[in-house]
Amino acid sequence: MAYSELIKDFSKIRNYMRQFYVYGFKTRGEYEAKSARSYDNEKRRIESWLGEYMSFRQESAGKISYISVDSGKVGHNPLYNAFKAKSFTTNDIVLNFFILDILQDGESLSASEITDIIAEDYLSYFSEAKIIDEATVRNKLKEYEKEGILKAAKDGRRLTYSLEQDKIDLSSWQEAIDFFSETDPVGVIGSFLLDKLPDRSHVFSYKHHYILHALESDILCTALDCMSRDLKATITLNSPRKKDMQVYEIIPLRIAMSTETGRGYLLAAEMSHKRLNMYRLDRIEEITPGEVAAGKAKYMSDAEVYIKYLWNTSSGRNQSTYHLEMILHIEDSDEHILRRLEREGKHGSITALEDNRYRYSIDVYDAGEMIPWIRTFTGRIEKLSCTNPSVTETFYHDLDALYDMYGGEK
Repeated sequence: MAYSELIKDFSKIRNYMRQFYVYGFKTRGEYEAKSARSYDNEKRRIESWLGEYMSFRQESAGKISYISVDSGKVGHNPLYNAFKAKSFTTNDIVLNFFILDILQDGESLSASEITDIIAEDYLSYFSEAKIIDEATVRNKLKEYEKEGILKAAKDGRRLTYSLEQDKIDLSSWQEAIDFFSETDPVGVIGSFLLDKLPDRSHVFSYKHHYILHALESDILCTALDCMSRDLKATITLNSPRKKDMQVYEIIPLRIAMSTETGRGYLLAAEMSHKRLNMYRLDRIEEITPGEVAAGKAKYMSDAEVYIKYLWNTSSGRNQSTYHLEMILHIEDSDEHILRRLEREGKHGSITALEDNRYRYSIDVYDAGEMIPWIRTFTGRIEKLSCTNPSVTETFYHDLDALYDMYGGEK
């Protein structure tokens, strides 16, 4: 089969791009694909969108290709290009131009009238043109109405279609759209809007530019749609701990985005076990809207309590909370440390003690998630205690290893 840049199944492209960019750099022989031809076709397809960002290096195991992007210098997320290639049929492309041309003068016509005009004024000029029936035209008109390209109106018993009037001056919104497209979790929408402008030069640069969220934009949009319409959803989850895909029926409740990594999470009620869970968006292979979610209000109320005891995204196996306390010595001249403790300490409380000492206390589901953050206060911590003993054991064990490595006095 000849290679084509167009795609039908985005999930396959998403997996290939993650293998290139996210999960590491593999040789052709190591790549988990159905065939070498599949690998080559997908690689060429990605290169057609991301050619200037593709790099490779030669190693003993073979040639390793990967995507190399300096996020501090890229004004527009290049991964959005993957959403702008889509397979279409001959009728799709023909009807696109015929319908828009017929309605460009502001006329409002029915499906049968548009079908007659196509046959008489367009296809009649071709000796072997394939006749397009009214049902095909009607389906395309309904599709374009749903997409917001056309608007439908009742004229007696006739249902007529006309072009939707776009009165928004995008050029006056260019800077706002530019910023939105690179910072919002569904910024791909802004990227499509920027494509309508003659000048796509960017005015912003970013110290921390998270671009990988682009790959799950379609998953996120569907999840948000389910939330706005109070629908259940079925998700297919790719878990690194399990060989087979896992399928769950859920009620999507909230979206959380990490300010540290840009990674996205879906907070949802999992129906089979009647419990709240966090799902990584980049692990969701597919999400399908379902029926109206009865009892969503209760789960939303439960979610408000649930998130109060999260540090990051883990709630542990039993969703039981642990109490952690940390005594720190902070000099008057180090007010920035106290401000950081207030800013980053989330729902924890801070109590001033004597002699420049402060007690920080918090209740969380998974205190182990706090260890990397706690380590940043090393040198100021006088005492650390936690009702989960493994947390303090890990911290003090690491501290002992640090002393042994550098020969310091305990």
